[in-house]
Amino acid sequence: VQLQASGGGLVQAGGSLRLSCATSRRIFNTNKMAWYRQAPGKQRELVADITNVGNTNYADSVRGRFAISRDNAKNTMYLQMNSLKSEDTAVYYCAADPLGFLYRYWGQGTQVTVSS
Repeated sequence: VQLQASGGGLVQAGGSLRLSCATSRRIFNTNKMAWYRQAPGKQRELVADITNVGNTNYADSVRGRFAISRDNAKNTMYLQMNSLKSEDTAVYYCAADPLGFLYRYWGQGTQVTVSS
């Protein structure tokens, strides 16, 4: 596994979680990394992405509640999730190195469950 996602769990609505995605320096230095999520019965959707110079982009559904960041010293990307809602329940995947509309590298996914 070239991307290692962690930090998921069970949290009550209104709570917070921080996801981490660790990788090698070679993959970390690609021009963009991202977090996606997939809820049961739904398509995988982009949550947020960040370029190698720190430019960020968010889905409308999470803007203002989630924050994506990267630690260059640790080759790790983060997703700070605040004010969680039941509709945020999903498996969260990290990805790196965009290839057209897709990404070349994917993590194994980490489950986030928000109870109402």
